[in-house]
Amino acid sequence: MSTQILILGSGGREHALAWKLAQSSTVKHIFVCPGNPGSAKNQKTSNLHFPLIHPYNDLVDFAVNKKIDLVVPGPEDPLVLGVEKCFRDVGIPVFGPTKLAARMEGSKAFSKAFMHRHGIPTAKFRTFSSSQLQDATDYVQTCGHPVVLKASGLAGGKGVLIPSSTDEAIQGLRSIMLDNAFGSAGDEVVIEELLQGPEISVLAFSDGYTIVPLPAAQDHKRIGEGDTGLNTGGMGAYAPAPVATPAIMDRIMTESLRPTIDGMRREGFPFVGLLFTGFMLTADGPKVLEYNVRFGDPETEALMMLLSDDVDLAAVLLACAERHLDSVQINTRPGFSVSVILVSGGYPESYAKGKLIQIGEVPSDVVVFHCGTSMSGNDLITSGGRVMAVTCSAPTLEQALAQVYATVDRISFEGKFYRRDIAHRALTSLIQAPSNGLTYAQAGVSVDAGNELVEAIKPYVRATKRSGADVEIGGFGGIFDLKATGYKDPVLVSGTDGVGTKLRIAVDAGIHHLVGIDLVAMSVNDLLVQGAEPLYFLDYYGCSKLDVATAADVIKGIAQGCQQAGCALIGGETAEMPGMYQDGDYDLAGFAVGAVERSSILPRADIMPGDVLLGVASSGIHSNGFSLVRKVIEMTDLSYSSTCPWDDGKTLALSLLEPTRIYIKQVLPAVHQGLLKGMSHITGGGFIENIPRVLPKGMGAFIDVSTWQLPPVFRFLMQRGGIAPLEMTRTFNNGIGLVLIVGREDVDRAVQVLRETADAAVYRIGEVTDKSGVEMRNLECWSSR
Repeated sequence: MSTQILILGSGGREHALAWKLAQSSTVKHIFVCPGNPGSAKNQKTSNLHFPLIHPYNDLVDFAVNKKIDLVVPGPEDPLVLGVEKCFRDVGIPVFGPTKLAARMEGSKAFSKAFMHRHGIPTAKFRTFSSSQLQDATDYVQTCGHPVVLKASGLAGGKGVLIPSSTDEAIQGLRSIMLDNAFGSAGDEVVIEELLQGPEISVLAFSDGYTIVPLPAAQDHKRIGEGDTGLNTGGMGAYAPAPVATPAIMDRIMTESLRPTIDGMRREGFPFVGLLFTGFMLTADGPKVLEYNVRFGDPETEALMMLLSDDVDLAAVLLACAERHLDSVQINTRPGFSVSVILVSGGYPESYAKGKLIQIGEVPSDVVVFHCGTSMSGNDLITSGGRVMAVTCSAPTLEQALAQVYATVDRISFEGKFYRRDIAHRALTSLIQAPSNGLTYAQAGVSVDAGNELVEAIKPYVRATKRSGADVEIGGFGGIFDLKATGYKDPVLVSGTDGVGTKLRIAVDAGIHHLVGIDLVAMSVNDLLVQGAEPLYFLDYYGCSKLDVATAADVIKGIAQGCQQAGCALIGGETAEMPGMYQDGDYDLAGFAVGAVERSSILPRADIMPGDVLLGVASSGIHSNGFSLVRKVIEMTDLSYSSTCPWDDGKTLALSLLEPTRIYIKQVLPAVHQGLLKGMSHITGGGFIENIPRVLPKGMGAFIDVSTWQLPPVFRFLMQRGGIAPLEMTRTFNNGIGLVLIVGREDVDRAVQVLRETADAAVYRIGEVTDKSGVEMRNLECWSSR
């Protein structure tokens, strides 16, 4: 217990921060300047009486002498004036932004321009200086939408006017720009489009890189019930706000908070501290109303009670200041937290001070945070417009409200006023919620269909059984016994892949039993080039609505591919995700694991110029280049049901969907006999990109395309698409699906072994050279035939 913290401020926000910080076992003492009678009550807390006037010399000296470890400014004014630098200059970290970063609150004109630069959703706006009254007037008369008038500078939370007509807007402009209603804060005026929808506040911790939001809160700004009357600093708040659904919060993170933090860092003023962002949830999605660069009030009182007991707030604030926020956990307790503000009579206009406050018994789950109180002798008296924040956290919103209002009744002072409808929006939404609970099926996910699929595919999966795997699916994970395979010093090799846009043809043609073989082939062939034997495979099948027959066809093909590769299908994932895919579409991904003896890993280190390249024939296009294939087909008058132009025994779809050849059984014996130095799987990128991946640095190769016949499918694509021969070699396999590197002395034996074990043709197609890159020779023969 050694950390000492200095909090700047005197309100309920600062009392709530001190209350939560005092719970940290690492905190030795908390100083609050100037604090209030509430913050002084805790044994770990002391109030100070230094002036909060820039450059805070007395406070800085005190912090140095007391060896303060962290400064936490509460209000916005010190941050906008540059308090962070005052303490940073003497080596004391501050939980709060630099003066440059604080402009996000200090200047609405600046923050709106920032949002515009970074594409952050916000209201339409224009900014005018105080000398541009006529221009501003012309704008509100011609913009075509209701407006909000905002003083650009700090105005104590009161620099916003919401006129109900154009005439009121013009009067508002005159009061700000001519009558100085908000003082120097109105030197610039931002005129915004009036947004409609629920309003929420999102408070988020940031270290300049990571941003972690707390549950969204809803504040109640108006003085009167039903959100009527004058604006205030806040009459109450509650969290979490049910209107801020997980989907809404995801959009807020991806569209607003993350771009804000990234944009500030890129522009040279990274944000460290608490970013408090107001959002309007419009029909077009969440839009930013404004940024604040500090804890909100009264949101902070509610949120501090919502933090879990295991959250060390001191560690969180220090992690932000020291740029390692990702190293701490920030959890909240289940349920709701509510804060109701008690105000002086007459607030937010003129009000009397010095009224005696009497507090009865306070329940243990309620905290009364002091906002505007002071001591007169032994008496607690009012000293501000907002006097106290009565706060409770409970499992339900109704319970929290009941405890808060029961405690409010035990607090008395002359002129006490409060709103009795805090959280009314949430209560209304709860009342209007459907009386009958939804089911997973109503959300578009059928558990029964998933179970039916599992039963349908079990026979296919069992057919892939091999040593090391029992291939019984339905558990949480697939098990494979590596010891049972007989390897002595094995290294595991893994690979993952998909089928690409070949799936589009399968879906459009309604032919689903072949792409599963492709899925296996793309991964296991990649294992083979490392010299590995495939051991097991797992698949992923994602769709919007699960069609059992279609999925079973696909997985039947996966099982067939596993049988061809000699690996076990030990598990998979079927994900039914309504709204993620178009109806009838699905996506596939596969994951394969194999093993190779450590001494047999490919490629070998002895590859050298003069080594021979053998090409093993492909079965067709395999699974790469189908975006170009589909484009070529679109240029013809063919449909997928048409007779195939190069094979009149098949439809075009069946020919295009010919599965990728699986080379395991043909090539693995040559690997085991030590006949191969390396291999390249010819996938996306063709010869040009894939062969160099296996060659030592500084070496290349030549390929003589005259050594094999270009298959008809590739000649069709080249001619109908007007594709240059060199482009063909960068895109397709052109009839060679696997390239093997063999020492000259082993060529004859390697060819013999390869031809004994399968019927895929083997060609001598080139050599390794001492020049980087791949030289394609005799390409003209493709055009001349």
